[in-house]
Amino acid sequence: MKAKEIQDLIDYIAKSGLDEVNIETEDFKIRVKKNAEYSAPAPVVASAPSSPAPTSAAAPASAPAPAAASTPAPSEDNLVAIKSPMIGTFYRAQNPESPAFAEVGDKVTVGQTVCIVEAMKLFNEIESDIAGTIVKVLVDNASPIEYDQSLFLVDTSK
Repeated sequence: MKAKEIQDLIDYIAKSGLDEVNIETEDFKIRVKKNAEYSAPAPVVASAPSSPAPTSAAAPASAPAPAAASTPAPSEDNLVAIKSPMIGTFYRAQNPESPAFAEVGDKVTVGQTVCIVEAMKLFNEIESDIAGTIVKVLVDNASPIEYDQSLFLVDTSK
């Protein structure tokens, strides 16, 4: 099985609601299991718990709206998305006790870490490729994401 096929399988399982999948052939054996109690550890290239169960929290999704409403509406021409370079699970912070890498209203610079994407038990820091002010977080914490999915909206005029 190729790496792309494994990534697609993990993404499918994350979206399907299945808790565990076992696949065994003559050439390989693979077991993917979700852990609902999972919390994102610090990014390391070491063994980590199995793929986490996607949990959506209503509070983070609604929290950015008041902050964005208090600032003047940015021009659509100045909004640029920071997109995911890979399939995986989106995390806003290094671990549950740490503050988010980027919040609505924060200024980001090119090369600044804005989130972590976990793919195949590897935690990858995602850096901004643009400078500006975060105006919206488009993904809930611990959610599965796709390649090239928009993660943040950035106002480049600020």
